[in-house]
Amino acid sequence: MENRRIILAVVALAIFLHGMPQLCAAEKKWNVVLILADDLGWKDLSCFGSDLHETPNLDNLAKKGMRFTQAYSACTVCSPTRAALLTGKYPARLHITDWIPGAMPDNPKLLVPDWTKYLPASEKTIARYFKEAGYKTASIGKWHLGGEEYYPQKHGFDVNIAGTDKAQPPSYFAPWKISTLAEGKDGDYLTDRLADEAVKFIQDSSKGPFFLYLPHFAVHTPIQARKDLLAKYNAKLREGANHVNPAYAAMVESLDQSVGRVLNALKAAGVEDQTLVIFTSDNGGRIPTTNNKPLRYGKASAYEGGVRVPLIVSYPGITKPGSVCDDAVITMDLFRTMHDMILATPDILRNCDGENLEPLLKGQGKLKRNELYWHYPHHQHYQKGGTMPYGAIRSGDWKLIEFFNDGTLELYNIGEDIAEEKNLASQFPEIKKQLHERLVAWRLGVNAQLPQPNPKYDPKKPEYTPLMNNPKQKKKV
Repeated sequence: MENRRIILAVVALAIFLHGMPQLCAAEKKWNVVLILADDLGWKDLSCFGSDLHETPNLDNLAKKGMRFTQAYSACTVCSPTRAALLTGKYPARLHITDWIPGAMPDNPKLLVPDWTKYLPASEKTIARYFKEAGYKTASIGKWHLGGEEYYPQKHGFDVNIAGTDKAQPPSYFAPWKISTLAEGKDGDYLTDRLADEAVKFIQDSSKGPFFLYLPHFAVHTPIQARKDLLAKYNAKLREGANHVNPAYAAMVESLDQSVGRVLNALKAAGVEDQTLVIFTSDNGGRIPTTNNKPLRYGKASAYEGGVRVPLIVSYPGITKPGSVCDDAVITMDLFRTMHDMILATPDILRNCDGENLEPLLKGQGKLKRNELYWHYPHHQHYQKGGTMPYGAIRSGDWKLIEFFNDGTLELYNIGEDIAEEKNLASQFPEIKKQLHERLVAWRLGVNAQLPQPNPKYDPKKPEYTPLMNNPKQKKKV
């Protein structure tokens, strides 16, 4: 009897020891790498249909994970989307609704509201959630969410490299004169340098869980490319192509190379299969720097070209390699997904506007919501295809745009008319009415700020001077 007990105890111990590696693996926390491009258009990656740009590393990331064909940015310009990504809240709810500090036309019919030009410390960012969970956190790249008192260190990041209040770098070549980034040698390329810093952070953090937020400056202006890649794309240009800007193409490839270096660093550190990698853009591609066709216009626009962006998610063991999702998703969903799937914290997320993408990533269901909203009570008249104050709702395949200046309502069926060429407002008055009512109700629900009439508006004068005739506006981002 005693021998039998000893044998059973030995067997039990062997089973326990055999299961230890699996147990440890199960308990090991996931790492997260969140890469945000600046002004990268929906069609700018090879895997999204570019006929010029070469992006082998991002293409491979898509082959390992899921590519989203209907991903949207929270806003048509950068700062609001960045705030939404970090907090999971609509820009309208945050009252961060324009690029900081924004710009006004000379004779606006409407005055913009008193909006918030920084990310308040009271907003709990995803970085703060990670830090509280024992993660090492870093923001490496563009910040653009307020001055020094609102820098990444105030929002849960242990490390801030290159993040300031500025919208763009003075130069992509050293000296780049960024106060939070050590100066490089003459001729060093900024996108490469940010990759250096990201690789070093991964190497230094690979033994414990880490959250790396890598918001590249690329491919925002100034359009400056490495000479080797510029020569390559000058030789590659062809007539009839959608993409014909060799310098921009070279910047896209530099961005892709930096992503490849980050992915290789994960593999070298032995954490590739324990890391969630997300890649997306803060708004649509800038016209005429790039071409977003078949989408209408680009950055700063109320149309699809302003807010539809590339999105790739690689979640080993969760996403089916090479999978494609055609469901409409938005920036805040990434916050919710990281929070719920990686952290699984018990906190009640108050006013979180994102949904967990887990059902889509697993290919096992749909999201609960069927509507997305945009609120932009500002002017972006100085960019081609730019817009005046507007709001929008997408419900299923229907999209309604309301222009605040004159109350115009435009209605499109995105499923049938991705280029938004046919305004169906007069043909479907009931749908127009219903969507507008829901848009108004949503604005009330998130306490959205609205523009107000300008008492000094002169109807005899234009609201703004066209870009080509206004040198002052050429300096705007």
